[in-house]
Amino acid sequence: MWRHIASNAITLLIVCVFLLGGAVLWGQAQYRAAGPLEAPICLQVEPGSTMGRVSRKLEDQGAIASGPLFRIGVEYSDKSEKLKAGSFLVHEAASMEEIADIVTRGGASTCGTEIVYRVGVTRRSVEVRELDPETARFVQVAAFNPAEEEAPEVFETMRQRVDTRYRISVAEGVTSWQVVDALTAIDVLAGEVAVPPEGGLAPDSYEVRPGDTRAGLIERMQAAQSERVAEIWEARVAGTPLKSAEEMLILASIIEKETGVPEERRQVASVFVNRLERGMKLQTDPTVIYGVTKGQGVLGRGLRQSELRRETPWNTYVIPGLPPTPIANPGRASLEAAVNPESTDFIFFVADGTGGHAFAATLREHNANVAQWRRIEAERADQ
Repeated sequence: MWRHIASNAITLLIVCVFLLGGAVLWGQAQYRAAGPLEAPICLQVEPGSTMGRVSRKLEDQGAIASGPLFRIGVEYSDKSEKLKAGSFLVHEAASMEEIADIVTRGGASTCGTEIVYRVGVTRRSVEVRELDPETARFVQVAAFNPAEEEAPEVFETMRQRVDTRYRISVAEGVTSWQVVDALTAIDVLAGEVAVPPEGGLAPDSYEVRPGDTRAGLIERMQAAQSERVAEIWEARVAGTPLKSAEEMLILASIIEKETGVPEERRQVASVFVNRLERGMKLQTDPTVIYGVTKGQGVLGRGLRQSELRRETPWNTYVIPGLPPTPIANPGRASLEAAVNPESTDFIFFVADGTGGHAFAATLREHNANVAQWRRIEAERADQ
């Protein structure tokens, strides 16, 4: 009899184990399965929130089918104590596992409001943007030039929100002095920083948090540029007259300042490479300007003949070859163009009146292009 009871108990235990195992497998499958959300939402997690409160909010917004199952899954994956405050974009059909990762992985908020500080060559601006959950895209709600305009009320309002994220966008072709000067005026950053060597900052978009240091951001930009330079120099085409990654950086900075037309970069690069290979002076105006300004702001006028003749370390009308340093911070495309120029016979180029340039292989062709440009200039002056 006791043997029969023991046998039944063991059988029952085995059945329970299998049922429990099946329940666990079912729960894991539900936790990882696509969720019921039909459109993206912006989930607000207030400071001091608990996972229970978040699960109820997710249920109310239709993002999960079971709050208890969500909490069990979070507990099972050791994430229950890692909840972060902020505003988080939850995309349509997000699984409970994906949502748990979104609200516990840390970093800046992933939706809500974004303030972007744009650092350009000739202009700085501040843009306030809000994320549209339906499209998962940020939409501009205000923009202003801090040097010329008062900040709009919405800017001050958004700065008070805990979920506002901050981004600093640095354009290709800005100088290191311009970057530091702009960062000094951005009050969400802290500390002082010296102007770093020219060319060593990667133009890009950088997310920051209030209290981040300017020096720390500069270090991030330098690390990104160093990585790009090393990668692109390693992949350079054979036969380049450039002798080092530093020379590539210098030439790329000149290309960056000479053209704003992406399709022209490799043609402009070919002109300078052809000149280097023939022992010709580069004769590029941006290097003369850098010798005048040292990168501290914009010249704001045309070059004088005396400046074209003045000997500075950067005046390529006077010095042979490349200048000793970059004249700006070039982006990836200009770096790539410097070591992979288009194969041409061009050794001249001049503005063509459309924002681009007319290229020439002979002085005769170039003089004709220059004459055409002078006519365009005269017509515009008359108008």
